[in-house]
Amino acid sequence: MIAVVQRVSSASVTINGVTKSAIENGLLVLVGIEDADTREDIDWLGSKIVNLRIFNDADGVMNVSIKDAGGDILVISQFTLHASTKKGNRPSYIKAAKPDVAIPLYEKFVRALEAVLEKPVKTGEFGADMKVALVNDGPVTILIDTKNKV
Repeated sequence: MIAVVQRVSSASVTINGVTKSAIENGLLVLVGIEDADTREDIDWLGSKIVNLRIFNDADGVMNVSIKDAGGDILVISQFTLHASTKKGNRPSYIKAAKPDVAIPLYEKFVRALEAVLEKPVKTGEFGADMKVALVNDGPVTILIDTKNKV
């Protein structure tokens, strides 16, 4: 799994002109799923994201997690995170899991985040044409790949 984690002061996802989900201070997480992903990847990534200390403490130092800050999380599936650009100019998405594999893993990932965060997580809609808006706070953007844990 690959995740792009962005600290935001606001983020929303709109589908067919209707806002499906919106958050204020929190994290926007774009997640890409591949066939090789397992429950171990889901649990590790969920815990890593919720416990990342990327919110400011009283001294203005990034030392507080989303859980401790009381913020929200918006998770958007994004298969294009697995784009291969090695050959030519048209990206290949061969590593991205097909919906029959990706949807159950995406849903398990959302539930894993909720379990660690101890509150509901907002989502987009898997496979939909989504318009994602955000105000990146900092900016703070972190890339996490479960295949590079070491």
